Amino acid sequence: MHSHRNNIQRIGWTLLALGVLTVVFAGQAAAQSASYGMPGDWLSRYTGARTTGLGGAFVAIADDPFGALWNPAGLHQMSQNEVMFETNQYFEDTSINALGFTVPASSFPTLGLSVFSLNSGGFEKTNELNETLGEFGQNDLAFLVTGSKRLNKRFSVGANLKIVRQQFEDFNATGVGADLGVLMQVTPALTLGASALNLAGPTVNLRGLDETFPAELRGGLAYRFFAGRGVVSAEADYRDGPGTTFRAGTEVWVHDKMGLRVGYGGQSAGGGVSYKATHAMRLDYGVSNHELGLVHRVGISYRFGGFFANSYAQPEVFSPMGENSVTKFHIKSKTKAETADWALEIFDKHGEQVRRFGGKGVPPAHVMWDGKNEAGLTLPDGNYTYRVTVRDDEGRIIRAEEKTVEILTSGPQGGTPIIVE
Repeated sequence: MHSHRNNIQRIGWTLLALGVLTVVFAGQAAAQSASYGMPGDWLSRYTGARTTGLGGAFVAIADDPFGALWNPAGLHQMSQNEVMFETNQYFEDTSINALGFTVPASSFPTLGLSVFSLNSGGFEKTNELNETLGEFGQNDLAFLVTGSKRLNKRFSVGANLKIVRQQFEDFNATGVGADLGVLMQVTPALTLGASALNLAGPTVNLRGLDETFPAELRGGLAYRFFAGRGVVSAEADYRDGPGTTFRAGTEVWVHDKMGLRVGYGGQSAGGGVSYKATHAMRLDYGVSNHELGLVHRVGISYRFGGFFANSYAQPEVFSPMGENSVTKFHIKSKTKAETADWALEIFDKHGEQVRRFGGKGVPPAHVMWDGKNEAGLTLPDGNYTYRVTVRDDEGRIIRAEEKTVEILTSGPQGGTPIIVE
């Protein structure tokens, strides 16, 4: 937790970083010529509620179920089971919906399944005499079955089995292809990512003519700052036809519950916001400009089980000078690799840390707090927030939900009733 001043500084540095990236990449990106109608173009150009705000620069982040579309190696970063859904509303009755699910693992590869669906309708159907025969639509589906594994503390690899199905008017076809990706943790703050998409297909045949999704190479970096609360990412994508496209963006969590994003990719700028309704549920919104207007995207994700950290105080209200002179923090955690260290931090109403417990290895089952600060002085009455953080040997950090405990020494307030006869 940080003070209001730190939040303002965080936003300022984020906007400055974005400005630098925009200067570097925007001029080159604007020079790219758009290429529409290529096989699989809708899937290659896809950005969702979160990735739109990053300008599509996600190959070195890829830390959610849809990250497999950029880099399948990124899924191994996930610590909890996660289900994710989002919808993207375009123009002329066109929309793209996506559903993803990921199950993290330690000894075995992390597994993921994601489905992307393009639906477009309202096309006029005519005969040889140009007479209207009604309307028809186009429906495309893409299934990604993902496996991701960390080889050591620095390198992760991953692969997608990609199955696509296209339906246009009365024609339909199915094709199969594969994606490969790698992720390298250069430093705790710097990550490099690269992927090769559409290897050996998919190839579909709608009207007697084979159409193969063009191979695509993506490479980029992500740099985390503000103790992991912010990230700046940049990426270069190459496909035959469109050539090279540069993307850049930034994401910063200005509050434990709210994150902001802004970025530039291809020929459009985008932005977005995330809100954590609960510790497990997050809502995402993204918007980008288009020559036909604004494109809106909405997403929701839910995390559960897997690897975690949580805690609770008992009692939640105590008095250092009274009968309940201490409170007991109960702690539970489960990490992918061996637990490296842990910390229990307590903050006052201004966001300043007043007490910290921590150590190496697995956290104890409980920690006692007597309501005093690091100097041994009894703290004033009020609400205090606390949070447990656990880090494993491979650098993954798991933060428990932030909760509240109260110091109350004054006792109940009130008057004595007087009865007059």
